[in-house]
Amino acid sequence: MKKIYLLPFILVLSLPFLLAQDKDDPFFGDMKPRNIGPAGMSGRINAIDVILKNPDHIFIGTASGGVWKSENGGTSWKPIFQNEETCAVGAIAVDQQNPNILWVGTGEGNPRNSLSGGYGLYKSIDGGRSWNHLGLEKTRHIHRVILHPTNSDVAWIAAIGAPWGEHKERGVYK
Repeated sequence: MKKIYLLPFILVLSLPFLLAQDKDDPFFGDMKPRNIGPAGMSGRINAIDVILKNPDHIFIGTASGGVWKSENGGTSWKPIFQNEETCAVGAIAVDQQNPNILWVGTGEGNPRNSLSGGYGLYKSIDGGRSWNHLGLEKTRHIHRVILHPTNSDVAWIAAIGAPWGEHKERGVYK
């Protein structure tokens, strides 16, 4: 007797799934789903800085996609840090006295389930057209770069190192 009552209940619950099939979709047409994973999760913005005298010039650092620059308030973006040893960015700092000077700390600084490691600290003196590697490659994850307010050659770097264990390169560097 219980099986007789259960059958209509199952049919009612499955009705939305049965009706959802074979719908004509004007946006995707005949597109079929495909497997593109597994992969490291990306798309996260870990760092952002702006030229204060020209706030339409924005720099973002991504979890695994490098540094991107917008010169129109975020309407469009172009990559400026894509050919270095890593594209995982944890920190960006723009020298407000000379906005052509950019500092980038690599390796995500926000530990989470998927985490991209870095290869130290980079500096550009031409607005991101070229980059110099400054070291700290063993720090793995740089979370913050703070620049001296009047001396473009001085920065403080906060490195978390290996996020889930001891790491002798963890610390603050000048």
